[in-house]
Amino acid sequence: MDMYATFWALVPPIVAIVLALITKEVYSSLFVGIVVGGLFFSGFSFEGTLTHIFNDGFVAVLSDSYNVGIIIFLVILGSMVSLMNRAGGSAAFGRFAKKKIKTRAGAQLATIALGVLIFIDDYFNCLTVGSVMRPVTDQHRVSRAKLAFLIDSTAAPICIIAPISSWAAAVSGFVEGEDGFSIFISAIPYNFYALLTIVMMIGLVVLNVDFGSMKHYEKNALRGDLFSDPNHEKEEEPPASSKGRVIDLVIPILALIFCCVIGMIYTGGFFEGENFVTSFSNSDASVGLALGSVCAMLLTIIIYLLRRVLKFSECMECLPAGFKAMVPAILILTFAWTLKAMTDSLGAKEFVAAAMEQSAGAFMNLLPAIIFLVGCFLAFSTGTSWGTFGILIPIVVAVFAGTNHELMIISISACMAGAVCGDHCSPISDTTIMASAGAQCKHVNHVTTQLPYALLVSVISFITYIVAGFSQSALISLPVGIVLLLAALFAIRGLTPQNESV
Repeated sequence: MDMYATFWALVPPIVAIVLALITKEVYSSLFVGIVVGGLFFSGFSFEGTLTHIFNDGFVAVLSDSYNVGIIIFLVILGSMVSLMNRAGGSAAFGRFAKKKIKTRAGAQLATIALGVLIFIDDYFNCLTVGSVMRPVTDQHRVSRAKLAFLIDSTAAPICIIAPISSWAAAVSGFVEGEDGFSIFISAIPYNFYALLTIVMMIGLVVLNVDFGSMKHYEKNALRGDLFSDPNHEKEEEPPASSKGRVIDLVIPILALIFCCVIGMIYTGGFFEGENFVTSFSNSDASVGLALGSVCAMLLTIIIYLLRRVLKFSECMECLPAGFKAMVPAILILTFAWTLKAMTDSLGAKEFVAAAMEQSAGAFMNLLPAIIFLVGCFLAFSTGTSWGTFGILIPIVVAVFAGTNHELMIISISACMAGAVCGDHCSPISDTTIMASAGAQCKHVNHVTTQLPYALLVSVISFITYIVAGFSQSALISLPVGIVLLLAALFAIRGLTPQNESV
């Protein structure tokens, strides 16, 4: 196949992303990208294209055990949200939070704080933070697009700097021949994209700054239109129980966190003698989250029945309702996974690995900045951070092993930061899709409003990696990045009129 391991391998996802941004139609754009990948792989054979798309694409990704576990987790999370709404827990929490959180800024800062606290897994973060904070941000007229941005920005960027997370386990596994966990810890101060994203979120809220299309969405939200979508129709939900209390939301969420942590360390061998950190590093997030969420849902149903806030029949009605709410996210995820399968079959990994190895020897001090850009582009095109880690980190270790340890750590951080940045920007990223689902925001709206913010942080991160490559000190480079970012926010605030806060 002439197109294998060439730039053509990255064309299908680029086509899908460009079409999605232009047409605002995600499903059709992803399908066109999948078809282009199938045509390239089969040499433009009709039969070969069809069999590759369905046998090696849709059927393969939907029979993959990891993907099935994530779908089960999604469905159960949707059902639990439906249960909490029906029991009146969400409404009660909304009333409680309204008394405690008085401002829009407070609602957004509370969303950020909760996102930082739930650092175990990005999927879990997106859906949990969304279900808890939606009533609060809605009451304070924060747009769903802004909520989706805050959720997305406290998912992968937090997980990639949290030592106890599924992401830390993945990164540590890719650092062959070195102590992966200690390198992950050492790389945290150099993970500029993640750290600067947190700084920017807080800066946006405190300074009351918005720009790009997000400004339009926030302006409409202040007028009461949280979606800025004339075609949005609010679904009629069954009336919530009048017996609902705040504990009817808090207990299920705590049960979910506890059960998912137990589920993840169970899959990592904790109950077979491994310590907590090792078992978490060896965990299977898909199985652990599925097991934990099932246990949490059963516990929630039992509590609601004992408290008599819902009848058994009402609990059962919430199961298909939760599935229905997650269908758009599941459909987009399935298309995105299939598009990734098309890209993999065309040798995208091999193409990028070869290109990196050829250029690794030159521009040693500029290499962290170059690796950051490559990671951004690869993750943006493929929609996967972990795949990007798997390609770039072994190359970096091979280049720097035994020569410059500090520059190796900076470059590994650049791999991680670039992967998270590209994943953050990409419409076909599973984390971006989950954030849209968590906020119940139209996916394309989330992508287009988040992109200017992510691009600003990525530009400043790139400059900061240039500084880090020469200084090889986080104490010098990180403050430079923070100062540049805050200066940019102050400049934007001064140059553009801002929406009045309420």
